[in-house]
Amino acid sequence: MRKLKVGIIGSGNIGTDLMMKLIDHDFLELTTMIGIDPESDGLKRARQLGLEVIENGIEGFIDRKEIADLLFDATSAKAHIVHAKILSDLEKRVIDLTPAALGPFVVPSVNIGAHIREGNVNLITCGGQATIPVVHAIGKVAKVNYAEIVATISSKSAGPGTRSNIDEFTETTARGLEEIGGAKKGKAIIILNPAEPPIMMRDTIYCVLENESFNPEEIKDSIHLMVKSVRNYVPGYRLRMEPMIEGNTVIVHLEVEGAGDYLPSYSGNLDIMTAAAVKVAEEIAQYDLAKTV
Repeated sequence: MRKLKVGIIGSGNIGTDLMMKLIDHDFLELTTMIGIDPESDGLKRARQLGLEVIENGIEGFIDRKEIADLLFDATSAKAHIVHAKILSDLEKRVIDLTPAALGPFVVPSVNIGAHIREGNVNLITCGGQATIPVVHAIGKVAKVNYAEIVATISSKSAGPGTRSNIDEFTETTARGLEEIGGAKKGKAIIILNPAEPPIMMRDTIYCVLENESFNPEEIKDSIHLMVKSVRNYVPGYRLRMEPMIEGNTVIVHLEVEGAGDYLPSYSGNLDIMTAAAVKVAEEIAQYDLAKTV
């Protein structure tokens, strides 16, 4: 079967976990890992796996552009602004795992079909990937006037990229709650918890509905269906308890356990991003294949 050739920009934790998920994939052929630190664990592992390693960043890819048709950008929001222009000029498609928010927001379980032909799609944030599906599920049953999410992650699973993108996280996630989740107003908060042993990613979703003229069971059923849909590509995604509904407010508690492909299981915040990225790329590859059949 013909596979879509893909490459990863960024050899940090997210890029390396993504690499482990893509090895021996049915629809995606990982050909290269692009970084700027020759001694990074990501580039070392890429060499061991027989991938083509580029050590001088995006500039090195320009001269070898034929090795990948789709790139995953696992760097930073600021870096992606530069990468996006270069990759667009090279006519390469990009799945952006940073909060740069240049391309349309995509959550696989909600709206991948609407953006499958886009040249650059954005995966928002880990908090967005975890919570937007639930807000969208609630919005299918009742009008959401306000959605507030609190994403709590282990301090150990927040690397330099995450820490330098805190402002972008809150702004981009809030936008995603509105634009994809369907909330009239969105707000996002992130907490880095230093507890030992490290906690898994936990998300609290607080929605205020327009009124109380809805069926609580329909809301719960919609949430459960969405959780099942997300679990198809993020197995560690689950409800911590039954959704709570009081008056016109809905509160949902989630937990995300990582798959442990490269990172510890408590790093669900990183795992949900890489799992979503692979799911989007799978859909793109299968769409391309269907066009050629």
